Amino acid sequence: MNTSKMNPNPVTIATSARAVRVYFDEDSLYCDLEDGRTITVPLAWYPRLFRATPAQREHCVISPGGYGIHWPDLDEDLSVKGFLAGAQ
Repeated sequence: MNTSKMNPNPVTIATSARAVRVYFDEDSLYCDLEDGRTITVPLAWYPRLFRATPAQREHCVISPGGYGIHWPDLDEDLSVKGFLAGAQ
């Protein structure tokens, strides 16, 4: 099936975006990217993070390549690609 006729201007999600900083407020997770953008997503999308204490949220590790974020206290892993795609 030739999808180019169905959608002549497909949107491509940049998979090379890399996280450099993660932080929170009461309602949102913020992820600063290497290219200067900041992604903001609602904590409600991620129940483990939503229910976590501020200390548990802050205790996260950005993967060496910058493509993923891990919360060891919560057993939660999220990806920058997922943020950009609006994944819940």
